[in-house]
Amino acid sequence: MEIVAFGVQADERALLEKAFEGHHQVRSLDVPVNRDTAAIAHGYEVVSSSVDADLGADVLQSLAIGGTKMIAQRSTGFNNIDLEAAADLGMTIGRVSHYSPYAVAEFAWGLALAVNRRIVRATNRTRNFDFRLDGLMGRDLRGRTAGVIGTGRIGEAFTRIAHGFGMNLLGWDLAENPNCVALGMKYVGREQLFARSDLITLHVPLLEATRHLVDAAALAAMKDDAILVNSSRGGLVDSVALVDTLKTGKLAGVGLDVYEEEAGLFFFDKSLEVMGDDTLARLMTFPNVLVTSHQAYFTEDAVGQIIDATVRNVEDYLAHRSNENMLVTRGQLQAAER
Repeated sequence: MEIVAFGVQADERALLEKAFEGHHQVRSLDVPVNRDTAAIAHGYEVVSSSVDADLGADVLQSLAIGGTKMIAQRSTGFNNIDLEAAADLGMTIGRVSHYSPYAVAEFAWGLALAVNRRIVRATNRTRNFDFRLDGLMGRDLRGRTAGVIGTGRIGEAFTRIAHGFGMNLLGWDLAENPNCVALGMKYVGREQLFARSDLITLHVPLLEATRHLVDAAALAAMKDDAILVNSSRGGLVDSVALVDTLKTGKLAGVGLDVYEEEAGLFFFDKSLEVMGDDTLARLMTFPNVLVTSHQAYFTEDAVGQIIDATVRNVEDYLAHRSNENMLVTRGQLQAAER
């Protein structure tokens, strides 16, 4: 069988095609699947999508008309997929329920450290042989407070690193993680975490209940010199409210690996185009804001695990088996979809 894989990054392609070698042929495309590209999948029973895919009801309908019966998404998040529509169309939807949590946690820490110690600004200066230290002063993290929103696998990995720095630990989640508690984490209300934390990091999925979890009120509750890091999902942060907050001089720094309107922007070269997203353009003007393009997961280890899980999802679909990654199995929504 030949599978078409959308949104394949250059560094990912060889790993993906090698993983399927001996099983199936893979047609790798660098474009995401959406309204404009869905027709390419005509005749392919199995489609592999990337995190930036648009798999709304109309796109799924187009894929189904073309013969697609299974979508294997190469990500943990699936807020871009209309699962009910997929079920109505009798499709099977698989994702990757987990991969190396260290990839994202370590990158989140990279953002936090780069923002705190003004590393990007310093590098830009020294490239121009400007070796002044003006405006580069950061803060020790030891003894300060890290607030972790979401203490699952990734949140726990971030917490372990924070513990190694000697930070005080606050957490917020629907259920306490005993491993985090053992490290000294105290679970508090969300508002209290925002108010008391020097460093706030987000590690929860994007659901209706978490959309704009960091809104104007949450930003107002934070310390004036707090650092905010988001390496989870862009929609967790109200970007307009964030711009308004930064304009007042509040927050010591912000590290964003995701952005709520990143679809069609991230993973593409837009350097020769006019940036039409005014909010993102404004965010990029702040000297204490660091934006990267959804790369926290992008390590050999994590991508390898994502691809291995994707291969297993396809093989299980073809063998009429289910597994923990399946969100919809031949038109049946799984009970644990969220």
